[in-house]
Amino acid sequence: MRFLIAVLDSGTATAVPGEMQAIDAFNDKLRANGHWILAAGLAAPSDATVIDNRGETPRVTAGAFNDTEVYMSGFWIIDAPDVATAHALAKEGSKCCNRAVEVRQFLGG
Repeated sequence: MRFLIAVLDSGTATAVPGEMQAIDAFNDKLRANGHWILAAGLAAPSDATVIDNRGETPRVTAGAFNDTEVYMSGFWIIDAPDVATAHALAKEGSKCCNRAVEVRQFLGG
């Protein structure tokens, strides 16, 4: 089963050196245990572009779709055998990055 663990923050690239070391160690653990698929930080919502091409003319809007104080600043995509394991890994990820995280399962497994 694949899961998204979204890191929630009010800024981007806000991790301090100790947090980065903990994140690197967590990433190494995910790789060593076969859970790693992908992880990355994201640019700020102000750098986003919303594109809606459902009509006759595409609408292109600068900035994020939702203007919120807290947003997804990074993520892990993991492989886990069940929801309980995904939640346990998310708890570890939250602790190491010192941020709240949101866990969502990919549809179709």
